[in-house]
Formats: sequence, C-alpha cells, structure tokens
Amino acid sequence: MALWSGRFAEETDALVRRFTESISYDRRLYPFDIQGSIAHARMLGRQGIIPAADVEAIVAGLTAIKADIDAGTFEFREDLEDIHMNIEAQLTARIGTAGARLHTGRSRNDQVATDERLYLRHEADQMRAHLASLQRVLVGLADAHAAVIMPGFTHLQHAQPVLFAHHLLAYVEMFARDRERLADCRKRINRLPLGAGAIAGCTLPLDREGVARELGFDAVLRNSMDAVGDRDCLVEFLSALAICAMHLSRLAEDVIIWFSQEFAFIELGDAFTTGSSLMPQKKNPDVAELARGKTGRVYGHLMALLTTMKGLPLTYNRDMQEDKEGLFDAIDTVSLTLLTMAAMLKTLRPRAQRMREAASDPSLMATDLAEWLVKQGVPFRDAHHQVGHFVGFCQQRGIALNQASLDDMRQFLPLATDECLALFDCARSIAGRNLTGGTAPAQVATQIAFWKEQLKGVNAE
Repeated sequence: MALWSGRFAEETDALVRRFTESISYDRRLYPFDIQGSIAHARMLGRQGIIPAADVEAIVAGLTAIKADIDAGTFEFREDLEDIHMNIEAQLTARIGTAGARLHTGRSRNDQVATDERLYLRHEADQMRAHLASLQRVLVGLADAHAAVIMPGFTHLQHAQPVLFAHHLLAYVEMFARDRERLADCRKRINRLPLGAGAIAGCTLPLDREGVARELGFDAVLRNSMDAVGDRDCLVEFLSALAICAMHLSRLAEDVIIWFSQEFAFIELGDAFTTGSSLMPQKKNPDVAELARGKTGRVYGHLMALLTTMKGLPLTYNRDMQEDKEGLFDAIDTVSLTLLTMAAMLKTLRPRAQRMREAASDPSLMATDLAEWLVKQGVPFRDAHHQVGHFVGFCQQRGIALNQASLDDMRQFLPLATDECLALFDCARSIAGRNLTGGTAPAQVATQIAFWKEQLKGVNAE
C-alpha cells in the first residue's frame, strides 16, 4: 500500500508504477536514509512525540534492515516506489505499529533532500581522496623525472623548453583547485533540510538543531520552502565534477599526443593500453581516450539538471526525481576515471632523449634572445621586432638560428655579441627561468617538495 493511498479509490496503474519508480537507482541511498531515520526517531523520542520503547524498536529494526541490505538479502519492491518507502514498509512489517510512527513530522520531500546531502557529503570526501591520490602519482612522476626536458606548447606549436616535471605539476595545481571546489561545495551541502516537512514545516515540537548535530551538519536550512525546493548543492557538485572532468580530459589529451608515433615522447604499460582487432602492430591509449570521451556525459548530466530545475516553481515537483540518475552516473564516471588514470600514469615513462631533441630546436630560444636585448636596454617591442627579422632571415636561408654567424645576427641585432650564440641551449634557457612559478630546476624542486608536504597523509585512501 502506498504511503498516500488513503486519498485514492483506485490502485495505481502498473505503467504508472513503472514510470514513477526510483528504487532501481535510488537504493544506493539506503545507508544515508537509515542514518537520517535513526537520528529523526531519536529526536522524536527526546521530544516526547513518540514513546521511548518505539524509538528503541525503530533503531533496532533499521539497524537490522541495513545489515540485510549490506548482505544483499533485502528484497526491494518496485510497487513501493523508492528507497524511503521500501525501508519504512519493511520496518513496519517487522516491528508493527512502532514502525508506522517513524514518518511522524517529516515528508518524503525533506527526507530525500536530507539523504542526498548525506550522500553528497560522503562522495565529496571520497572524490577529494581520489584527487589527492592522482596528485601524488603526478608528483611522484615529476620527482622521478625531474631533469627531463621537453618542448612546451602553445597552439600545439613548439613554444619554449620546459621541464617535463613542470608540465606535470601544472595538472597537480588544477586538481588542487578541484579539491578546493569540492571542499567549498561541501560547506553548502552540509546544511540540514529535515524538519522542513513537505513545504511549511511542522506543528510538532521538532528539534531540528539536535538532529543536525547528531548527523554532523553545520546548520539547518532556514527556509522550509527552500529546503525542499532547492537542488543547488547537486548542481554545484555536478559543476565541480564537470570542471574536474575537463582537467582529466586535458591531461588525457596530452598523454594521447605524447604517445603518438609523431611525438613519441612517452611509453605506457601494456596493461593500460589496447590493441586492434585488425592491425596486429597497434598499441592504443584507450584509457586516456575514454577519459577524454567520458567528459561529455558528465557535462550532459550537469546541463540536464540545470534544465530540469530552471522552470520549476517552488517548492517540490516530481520533476526533481530526475536529479539522481545523472548525479549518480557522473559521480561513478569521474571516480572511476580518477582511479584508472592514476593507475595508468604509474606506468608512464618519458623518452627523455626524444623529448630533449625536440626541445633543442634553437628557434625555441628566440624569446631568450629578445630578453637578452632587453637586458641591454632595448625596449621589448623593438627587441621582439629585431629577433623576428633574424628568425625570418634564417628561415629563408634554410638554417637554424644557431647556424647563423655573429655577423649575420648583427644585421638585425646590432647589439649582438658572442654571448648571444650561447643562448641556444635548452638547459640554459630553462635554468634562466628561476622565478616563482617558472620552469627552472630549482623552482620545480621547490614545488615538488611543497606538494609532497601538502599531500602527506591528506585524504589517504
């Protein structure tokens, strides 16, 4: 029997039951639903709203139900629609009238909002742990290959020499911001809706603040209509996941490019690559490609929820049942991607000689030449113009910048000296960028040490 069946003379049509059920996917909320129900029951007892003996029976019954669900022996029923009604119906079947008292002073509206916040709080902590693990892998790679030099890219064109470690640490910074976003989002998640009822609160003397303390919430939501009609915290969580997925996709793209035969900058372990059903020679970076591809579905779930919520009047509307499947899939997708990418990156090995050769093209040090002129007092725009003419001259002659003579250089850079001819060295170029945030070995070593300390014991899995 449905919780609301007293008002209706006919049973719900089977198609409607199938159309409206959510137990097929919201069953994952069960530990949080039971956690919230136990806290609610204890509050009802403390406030004298239900007998203490009933509270004991409810808590014991819910604990037993959780054990059954944990063990996989609990039978979920589609006709009971959702996780809340499945648990409550079974509780009443087991302990009788006491179970029917559990829903006193609450609605499924504030109940599901509470379940979702408890769930999101847990997932935010888990996701931050996965991110910290990925950061540790990247820092470890940077530390192990701290001397490897590669070309940095803008517009996918060779730009300037950088340390491979510096490139990896850029992603450590991105994932640090993802962790910060999740931590900040968690603050807004951690406010209790329970006690808001269906829309307007309750005439019973509920102790919302006491329930909040027991469940570890920082505060209660101040407006009952906002408490049940809002899904901002889900949207914000999905937004944080979408940005994280973007970062994963960019890292994956770098891996894919580096792994191509044209670049041949890295090797990946066989266990994290795949072959071709037709071409025996193929070794494909499918893990990275899927990480890149799965980003689209995470974006889709964010847009779907924004679209669902944008036209809803206050307060609760059944449309909001559609908030869960996309959220669950996005969480599963990003979590698995983080774990798999971290495992794949542990097998990554740079091809240091190949990378250094690519970074040794003298044209990558053209900016060093312009900056040398600046040190001689030449305005940067003039220096840039002079070096640009010199580069054009070398290209027309079909020679590298370091193959031109000092006399050739002085046609365009009147102040050039023998020192200019020594600038076309990638290691020297990198070493010269010794300022905070730069790619110089000393700066990168400082950053590696910083991140090792920052990640020490943080969200360890």
